Formats: sequence, structure tokens, C-alpha cells
Amino acid sequence: MPDGKASPMKRRTGQDRSITRHWRPATQAVRGGTARSEWGETSEALFLTSGYAYDCAGDAAARFAGDQAGMTYSRLQNPTVEMLEQRIALMEGAEACRTMATGMAAMTAALLCQLQMGDHVVAGRAAFGSCRWLVDTLLPKFGIETTVVDARDPQAFVDAVRPNTKVFFFETPANPTMDVVDLRAVCDIARARGITSVVDNAFATPALQRPMEFGADVVAYSATKMMDGQGRVLAGAVCGTEDWITNTLLPFTRNTGPTLSAFNAWVVLKGLETLDLRIRRQSENALAVGRFIEARVPRILHPGLPSHPQHNLAMTQMAACGPIFAFEVADGRRQAHGLLDALELIDISNNIGDSRSLMTHPASTTHASVAEDKRLEMGVTENLLRLNVGLEDPDDLVEDLDQALTSVGL
Repeated sequence: MPDGKASPMKRRTGQDRSITRHWRPATQAVRGGTARSEWGETSEALFLTSGYAYDCAGDAAARFAGDQAGMTYSRLQNPTVEMLEQRIALMEGAEACRTMATGMAAMTAALLCQLQMGDHVVAGRAAFGSCRWLVDTLLPKFGIETTVVDARDPQAFVDAVRPNTKVFFFETPANPTMDVVDLRAVCDIARARGITSVVDNAFATPALQRPMEFGADVVAYSATKMMDGQGRVLAGAVCGTEDWITNTLLPFTRNTGPTLSAFNAWVVLKGLETLDLRIRRQSENALAVGRFIEARVPRILHPGLPSHPQHNLAMTQMAACGPIFAFEVADGRRQAHGLLDALELIDISNNIGDSRSLMTHPASTTHASVAEDKRLEMGVTENLLRLNVGLEDPDDLVEDLDQALTSVGL
């Protein structure tokens, strides 16, 4: 307006759960958590500020005491970050969410916030390399015992439980071997024993799989992946009950500071608007590419294909199987690297969830820091390649893979 004042238009927000609770995840991804300023902007505002001013000293004291609503410091609250947290919680069907600077910050915080010396964790053996490092190296440094199991077998969790077991931690589908965990069975085992289940849902996102509907207590994300979806920023998120987020996770993050920047939060908000469209189209593309590759390689690990040993389970838990799968060549690292080097369209990259197709050799990249015996235990062999299928025309991807496979004798 000419005088610089905001229009008195009615501002609709996504913060009123009486309005938003009936919305489906695809709608939540576009509108959930939206809080408009007095200017009535349609796109979420980006608040680049580290601190906040108060009308009086009493207000500052009241906010720090928790007696007055409002922001105090952007390590704890930021309007843009808060919108993202509310949106992810609504999509997940969770009571609350806290975001983090990276996916690994989210995984680390989700574990360390609730564990102490003498506790015990049961973890799935197939996991992202850094997640295995947490379980194999970091937690034991703090006197936290860990047991790694084949998470595909719910009985393995039962057999591993000890009197001091506090957490079950696993990914489904798992990175990079695409192991699928029976969410309901494992989460029921945990809940019956008073154990907290922490599920890494980064490969699926709430658009394809909502672990809390199967009994999960905590769901953690690398929002860097499909949530941003375009390879732009790093971000993480942890969802849980309001009580757990406020009284267990928040004291840890408040004082250790794995804070997500407002700019990165804004970028992920923009990414979420197209998440449902992207992940479903990429899932379709991945099935088409997977069917082609299946006829050319010794082994493919794609939950969306009937050849996957847990295909039926995946179809009961997931709306679609996502853009990521793995396959094996016949002749180890030499042939795997040769195939990568022959690609003309698909990029060699260790990232996933991007709108561009990317391929990597996990044994020499994402899991290079994992000891060889543990890599083999996980199924990460020198023959294994992981492919993130993007939004390109799948026929172009097939043509690129065809010439690359042919060049290495497959």
C-alpha cells in the first residue's frame, strides 16, 4: 500500500489444527504450518535473524521463563524454521518436530538425547555408513552398548533385547541394500518392552511411508534428500510426541546447537511443495529403469520388483518404493567403476533424493569408512552400485545404462 502499511486482509494460517488436521499429506506438504505476517504473503517469509527484541525487560524475562509465547533466539526458535517443523509434523502425523542442520545431526540427536552410559541399543545392520559409525564407534565411546542385527528378522530384535535396552534404531528401506523392516512387528516388540523405536525414514519420506502409523515412536530424516529433492541444502528433522520432543530432544539440541538455518528451512519448505509429485514420478521412473537393469545384471535389489524377497512387505507399508535401488555387477570394483565412468547422462555422486539421476559405488564412497568385515556383513560388496533415479525421461536413462553396461561386458 502507498503508506507502507500492511493490508488488513484476513490471514489464514496452517497453525490451527482444527483446520488442518483433516488435510492429507500432499496438502500438508503445500500448506501445513503456514504462518503469514501482517503483509499476507502467499510464499513463506524468510526470517534471517539471529535474535529478537522485546517491548520491555519483563517480556524478555517472561519468555525465558516460558511464561510468555514468542521467540528468544534463533538457536531455539525462528519463524521460518518453525513453519517447516510444523509442516513436517503434520505430514508425518506426529505431535511435534524439531529440525537440525543435517540428516546426521538428526540421527545423532535422536539417539544421544535419550541414552546414557550403561544403556543398550539394538540397531539394524544395513544402514548408511555414518549411521553405522554412530552405532559401532560413537555410542560405545560413551559407554553405551550396541548390538547389530539383521533387521529383516523381527525375532532378531527379540533375541537381542537386554534388561538395559533402551532403543531400537533402524532404516527401512535401508541404505544401500534396500532391506525392508517389518515396521509393525518390530515397533510392537519395542513398545511391549518399553523400548523407544527410532526409524530413519529418509528413503521414503511421509509421502510414501508413515512409520508412526505402524507404531514407531520417533521418526528421523535427512531432509537433504527427497524433502529438498533438488540437491541444494542440508537439513534434518526428528518427529515424535510433544512430550518427547519438548522434554527429551529439545534440552539436548538447545544446549548442543545443531540448528537448521532459516534459509535452508525455507528451501526445504519450497521442496516439500513438490515432494508428492516428484517422489511418485521418480518411483515410476525407478520401476521402469529397474525392470530394464534386472535383465542385464546378476542381482538387483529393488523393493518395487517382485524379485525382491520383501516385495510384498514393502507394498503393505509403502505407497510406492521411491527412486532409489541397488544392483550388483559381476566383477567387483573394477567393473563397477568402469560402468560409472562410462555413464554419459547419469552423474557419479554419493547424494540421493535429487531430481537428477545419480549413481555411486557405496563400498568406495558412502561406506568407505566402515570396516570391511562390517561392510560385508551389511551386504555392501565391491560389486554393489546404488542408483537414484531422477525426473529425466526414463527412456534416456535406459539408453545411458544400456551403453554403459555394454561397455563393461554386461
